[in-house]
Order: sequence, then structure tokens, then C-alpha cells
Amino acid sequence: MNRINYFRQLLIVLFLAALMAGCAGTRTHESTGEYVDNSVITAKVKAAILEDPMLKMFQINVESFKGEVQLSGFVDSAEAAARAVEITRRVKGVTSVKNSMVIK
Repeated sequence: MNRINYFRQLLIVLFLAALMAGCAGTRTHESTGEYVDNSVITAKVKAAILEDPMLKMFQINVESFKGEVQLSGFVDSAEAAARAVEITRRVKGVTSVKNSMVIK
């Protein structure tokens, strides 16, 4: 009977360990917590860009992955692109900014 209980406990521990490992992030995949954090960063960057009178008229797309923010879309000038990057860098949680915006 003790042996059966031991194997049950072992199976439960192994199951829980596998479950927790399934939620962990890797270099190419976000954990659940990282996904939520990046969603918040994306929302904050979008809000900051929309608040800026120089940028709110442009269609700037924002994507975040592990704190790195990628800006894409079209702007009218290099100054507008630089301003978007500057605003993005000021947002808490942003570790780096990749500028993929196109000047039209």
C-alpha cells in the first residue's frame, strides 16, 4: 500500500513539473506572464504615440516581444520616425526598439 501511495505522489509531482514547464518561456516563445507584460507594454506605447500631436495622424503599428518593441507603418518624415522611437523608449518595460517604419 505504501508503494502505491509513493507512485501516486511521484506521478502527481511529475505531472505538476511538466505542467509548470509548459508555461515557461524560451528564447523564441513567451511565457504567460511575459505575454501579459508585453500586451501592457504594447498598449502603453500605442497610447503614448496617440497622445503626441505630431504622431497621432500616422498609422504606426506596435508589436512587443520580451520587452523589445517593433514599430512599423508609414510616416511622413525621418523626424516623425525618430519621435516615435524616442517616445517608445520612454515607456516603462521597453528594453529595446526596432524601427521598421517607412518614410513615404
